[in-house]
Amino acid sequence: MPYISLSWLREHVNVPADKTIEELAQDLVSVGLEEEEIHPPSVTGPLVAGRVLTLVKETHSNGKTVNYCRVDVGPYNDEPGQGKEKSDLPSRGIICGAHNFEEGDYVVVALPGAVLPGPFPIAARKTYGHISDGMICSERELGLGEDHSGIIVLDEPVEPGTDMIPRLGLGEEVLEINVTPDRGYCFSVRGIAREYSHSTGAHFIDPGVVEASVTHSDDAFAVEVEDPLACDRFVTRVVRGIAPDAQSPQWMVERLGQAGMRSISLPVDVTNYVMLDLGQPLHAYALESVAEPFVVRRARAGELFTTLDGVERKLDGEDIVIADSPGGKTGSRLVGLAGTMGGLDSEISSGTTDVVIEAAHFDAVSIARTSRRHKLSSEASKRFERGVDPLLPEAAVQRVVDLLVEYGGGVADPHVFDYNHVVPLPVISMKLSEPERLTGVSFTKERIVEILTEIGAEVRFDGDNVIIQPPSWRPDLVGPAHVVEEIARIDGYDKIDTNAPRVGTGQGLKRDQWALRRVVDTAAQRGLTEVLSYPFVGNAHDRQLIAEGDVRRNALRLRNPLAEDAPLLRTSLLDTLLETAERNCARGASALAIYESGRVTLPGNIIPTNIPGADRRPDDETLQDLYNGVPHQPLHFAAVIGGSLGPTDVLTPGRQWDWADAISLGQKIGSALGVKVEASRSWLPADTPKVPGPPVPVPTNGPDQVAPWHPGRAATLFVRHGKNIIVLGRAGELHPRVVEEYGLLPRSSAVEIDLEELFKALPNAEVKAKKVSSYPPAKTDLAIVTDSHVTAADVERVVRSASGTILENIQLFDVYVGSPVPAGKKSLAFALTLRAPDHTLSPDEVTAVRQKIIGDLGKRLKAELRA
Repeated sequence: MPYISLSWLREHVNVPADKTIEELAQDLVSVGLEEEEIHPPSVTGPLVAGRVLTLVKETHSNGKTVNYCRVDVGPYNDEPGQGKEKSDLPSRGIICGAHNFEEGDYVVVALPGAVLPGPFPIAARKTYGHISDGMICSERELGLGEDHSGIIVLDEPVEPGTDMIPRLGLGEEVLEINVTPDRGYCFSVRGIAREYSHSTGAHFIDPGVVEASVTHSDDAFAVEVEDPLACDRFVTRVVRGIAPDAQSPQWMVERLGQAGMRSISLPVDVTNYVMLDLGQPLHAYALESVAEPFVVRRARAGELFTTLDGVERKLDGEDIVIADSPGGKTGSRLVGLAGTMGGLDSEISSGTTDVVIEAAHFDAVSIARTSRRHKLSSEASKRFERGVDPLLPEAAVQRVVDLLVEYGGGVADPHVFDYNHVVPLPVISMKLSEPERLTGVSFTKERIVEILTEIGAEVRFDGDNVIIQPPSWRPDLVGPAHVVEEIARIDGYDKIDTNAPRVGTGQGLKRDQWALRRVVDTAAQRGLTEVLSYPFVGNAHDRQLIAEGDVRRNALRLRNPLAEDAPLLRTSLLDTLLETAERNCARGASALAIYESGRVTLPGNIIPTNIPGADRRPDDETLQDLYNGVPHQPLHFAAVIGGSLGPTDVLTPGRQWDWADAISLGQKIGSALGVKVEASRSWLPADTPKVPGPPVPVPTNGPDQVAPWHPGRAATLFVRHGKNIIVLGRAGELHPRVVEEYGLLPRSSAVEIDLEELFKALPNAEVKAKKVSSYPPAKTDLAIVTDSHVTAADVERVVRSASGTILENIQLFDVYVGSPVPAGKKSLAFALTLRAPDHTLSPDEVTAVRQKIIGDLGKRLKAELRA
């Protein structure tokens, strides 16, 4: 994020002398630049000039020699003969370990109560046998540089006690600004000054426009560009004879520190400063370590390059690199990762006197991908990936050259190389009525022209359309809507009326919304906890979830996945829900009951199509092609249960969740919606007798068809809808291999149903409660012997069919296998409750119903009444 101080801003725009940093923040908010933080001055408290009156060197037992100084600090002095240590002169006693000063020198003194960068509070303390009543400061202690070898000795006499904070530039507040990604030009003082001018009308002088004092020459340090799409501007300039010991001016060091940068050397500081000031990243190469021409090209896949941070990086074929040509081999050695970081081999050293200055304009998308690919975010890449003004390199290079000549004593070569293939931004055609249509604010033609001219655009007219040439620093302006946003922003968002939308009378929840709420409420009431998981999967298909040949293996692969190990979209909720269960079990969960409702992606029967451009609205045919390419994404419900069903103690015997609970959950969900969900067994012999109603879905008993379910403890859930059977999903115990693979609790179970299929069976009319009969019930028990493969559900269907409307309830209360029941048979005992709505049932009526039930069971299921 950019940092700005009022003194720096005033160099580019007319800011009133009494303007505060808080007022500046408010002015910038009105044009869309939000305040992130206001940083207080780096030094607070008394920091004053002092004159060294006496200096006594003392060597102590630890072998260290220190200076005990009496320092005149003007009005802050102790009186003679008073103070913490008596003295004949008004002064303060201070211990100092530096030795680069002597009696009579003027120094910078931090007195008790001052707070230096760190924060480092100053207080009087006893050390080396004296009371040190303050500190004589070095550059590093004040955050002015890295020099800690000696204290600051002032070049000119200064009245002792003079406040040094404003003289050293340490008392300024700094505003940190939050810039949106489309406003890359605001990553500079130049851009922020322009926005301040828009906000207040203050006069703005563009420092990015210079008179060309030097024209392009082939005699300059040459550059070859192999890919003009990667780089359309590249400027080089050579400066020779820079003094190796030249120091960066204090004001520059201070401003770099305000922006969070440390001072390194004059050439590096100058390029960093100009980047912060104008927004153009630059780089300085040691001339003796590079050979012309520079070659801008794409990296060769696998090419190695060591950047300034000392890390060797393996490059990608999309990376843009800068190479030089040692030994006459053009572009054979890399010297920079374009727009991101320079190379270690061409780094500026303490002895560098001749430098090559480079300023270029690179493709923003390429730089952004390089930065993310190598996890290398630099100040340069932050600006390039947001868009840099391609007309700025010439002015930026000239500014660097001027500073190196002024402060380093260098001599600029008379030639500049300027590779310039910049193409103006595309023009935008906009109807004059468009700003009012989109904002509701009426704008005159003159006001539109005034605002567009103010932001730097060129304007002409074609009938009722205004033709706009965006300024070179605004690549974000690509359409009429963007132009309207600029007009509204500069004119003032506060002028747009706030109209609350009219809310129509509520129609309540839609049917599917109501049904989904009933589903999740039912799960919660059964003691399950809702979880949410990402729909992305990777190797779940290889973890026993889906067997080879299953259609659910046909998962959709994302072109740009968020994680490389999860590039697919789930085809089943269990793909991700079991991973959630795995994490819970890995953390010691002794009971598990979780559910999720969400969408799965089934990519069958889709027709891929090209992605249309964003320059115009797609026509109906294109939209239909896009819809044809969208996969089916049904809404599913899934749950995983295992472990203890409830609390267990000495008075409450525990029970474990089992496969029957999973099936029951699916049936309870159906009941909550007024739909009867039935379960069919996982296999049926070929000679199974028919039962009333349409044929029941019968999956085969192969593991390829039942994964991840246990083949003998799972069932298919379905509903009868008219004459059709709607298969919803499966429920039951998970296969032991799945339980082991995921580390789940033993005998864990699961259920997954397709809610969209379930919702198809919802009754059209509102479900009404049955009228309660006031007549007494007739209860009877029925025990039958039937083949072992016949289920209780099969028997229940026959009983309900034979009983008609008077069967109120049927409950299975006993299952028995063994003598005297023949082998291959089992005994099922049911309790029946019969009740008529309009009279008391007579014994003859009950007997007749009972006989009909027994007869139908014998005919349809070959069942017999148990003796």
